[in-house]
Amino acid sequence: QVQLVESGGGLVQPGGSLRLSCAASGSIFSINALGWYRQAPGKQRELVATIANAGSTNYADSVKGRFTISRGSAKNTVYLQMNSLKPEDTAVYYCNAHLRTDYFSRPNDYWGQGTQVTVSS
Repeated sequence: QVQLVESGGGLVQPGGSLRLSCAASGSIFSINALGWYRQAPGKQRELVATIANAGSTNYADSVKGRFTISRGSAKNTVYLQMNSLKPEDTAVYYCNAHLRTDYFSRPNDYWGQGTQVTVSS
């Protein structure tokens, strides 16, 4: 069993900042990548940012220069620093881990329960 627990969502005014956290635990052999996705009402889930085990990062064009993804020293935690937030950033944000649970398994995707981010005045 693998668990991903997110925290840090909430209500913020346009131009404000929030920091999301996610911790992965359970039967983890290795983590290939961690990431954040979001889903706004009536829209499909979309990639926000990912960070590979080697440290390379990838961002959606809509958040480049405003959001920063990073990993904790424990390597099983991931953060998303969100600055200059806009109303269009309003969504449920999901943590994702692409990982292996044992030496013989292929990597699979695991998801957190989601945390609501609302940007509104």
